[in-house]
Amino acid sequence: MKLAGWTLFWVAVIIVLVVGELAEITRLFTVPLAAAYLSPYAILFALVLITLLALVGAVFVGFYLSSRIYASRGFTPFEQEMLRMRTEVQELGRELRTLRERVRSAAEGPVPPLPDDLRRERP
Repeated sequence: MKLAGWTLFWVAVIIVLVVGELAEITRLFTVPLAAAYLSPYAILFALVLITLLALVGAVFVGFYLSSRIYASRGFTPFEQEMLRMRTEVQELGRELRTLRERVRSAAEGPVPPLPDDLRRERP
């Protein structure tokens, strides 16, 4: 089983954080937090950082949940519209080829009549 580079990176980050937490719990080393408690800039920085990380996490959880919900239903409304548009683009391509052939043949000789499927009423 091959893991992607980003997956390995985040696994390594989590392992480093767990090792740091275990070292803090076992008193292998301690971080001088008393200075951080008294500094308003440290508290503000911590609040902003935690808020940003929470928002990013919420976005990822939302992406995951929406993809899981839509995966069991079939095509999303956006995908259905793209499939409809695909057929319309194919029809326009056929019409364009027919018109291109008419223009080429008009340059060579008399203009052939327009096929019935290309005749449209103008709005």
